[in-house]
Amino acid sequence: MIGISKLYCGAVEPADVLRYQRMSAKLPSELLQFSKDKKPVVVWNCTRTCNLKCVHCYAGSDAQRYDELSTDEAKAMIDDLASFGAPVLLFSGGEPCVRHDLTELMHYAKDRGMRVVISTNGTLITPELASEFAKVGLSYVGVSLDGGPETHDKFRGVPGSFAKSMEGLKNAQEAGIKVGLRMTINKLNWREIDDVFDIMEEHNINRACFYHLVYTGRGSELMEEDLSHEETRQAVRLIMDRTRAWFDRGGKPEILTVDNHADGPFVYLELLKEDPERAAEVLQLLQWNQGNSTGAGIASVSWDGEVYADQFWRHFPFGNVKDRPFSEIWTDVSRTTPESELMFRLKNKRPFVKGRCATCRWLDICNGNFRVRAEAATGDLWASDPACYLTDEEIAWPEGEGPKAACSCGAVAEGSVQ
Repeated sequence: MIGISKLYCGAVEPADVLRYQRMSAKLPSELLQFSKDKKPVVVWNCTRTCNLKCVHCYAGSDAQRYDELSTDEAKAMIDDLASFGAPVLLFSGGEPCVRHDLTELMHYAKDRGMRVVISTNGTLITPELASEFAKVGLSYVGVSLDGGPETHDKFRGVPGSFAKSMEGLKNAQEAGIKVGLRMTINKLNWREIDDVFDIMEEHNINRACFYHLVYTGRGSELMEEDLSHEETRQAVRLIMDRTRAWFDRGGKPEILTVDNHADGPFVYLELLKEDPERAAEVLQLLQWNQGNSTGAGIASVSWDGEVYADQFWRHFPFGNVKDRPFSEIWTDVSRTTPESELMFRLKNKRPFVKGRCATCRWLDICNGNFRVRAEAATGDLWASDPACYLTDEEIAWPEGEGPKAACSCGAVAEGSVQ
């Protein structure tokens, strides 16, 4: 997660982060990406059931019913997450609003000190449900939008989805809840980024997350629809320019890009040409960010209790919260099983990445980017991420410098993920 407004537009200074000693329990939600303890934000796909059928759904959701954690099982999981120190529980799906005990579980997590957010398609947020969300004290409601009305409805597979999503957003706003948009960019919609910014300004929506495509779930079928490297550069540059223009008009947008940490060095290199003093501050913030946090600062629990490194790793579960607490699963780096071996590697990816990633000058900032995308494209979990759009010149070390010596990590456990 790269905060364009925080980095490029100067909305956050290093001192803002140091004020909280960079500890997850103290940092406001918008600064969690800079924490040093990296307690995981947990995405709970609380249901797989959904009222839509989106072409890029990583969970492969549809309208049927699936095996899900019961209310009591979910509360036991929340108790463990809270004790472990996970700062945020993000309710996702499927469509989380179809779960009958959603607000009960939100209240339960909130009462145990966790911050609660929801990622939803927005179509089911009635005024009554929005009022219930307000009583919970939700930190944020994120609603997915894929572009203008025609494009959005095509992606969502249900006519009228755009209008219903916008109505749900309005209901949440009128209940006093912070709202934002989520857009997964690809060849089919990236030229509508401008339209999404226009929608935001028109409807007083100040936050948006622009997601790069990850090849998993139904999104794997869109691999050929991912942007070219040049298109990605244009898209990120457009997001930067629209955010800066909004700031220059006196607005306070919170704009982020997600799922491609090459965005961090790209923003830094652009700033180096425009504002070297600010670029130095951005470099410090990026070093604190530490890049991709799969298996460390982000986690996922599925509807049936399986624990994953993040919400895109559904082919490799680490264990189930019905059998073993999340906190034990997440901290098992014993290297005695394929699961604990992979968890060990994800906690420090640097010695294991290959290709361009292994010698890249930005490895400490990017942290090897998305391993699951590399695996989907190449069959090798540790190959270079094909979505990295930085040029060979941009990733090369300056003359006389080079990568730090790789640490000695011992033998690979038998049967581990290679």
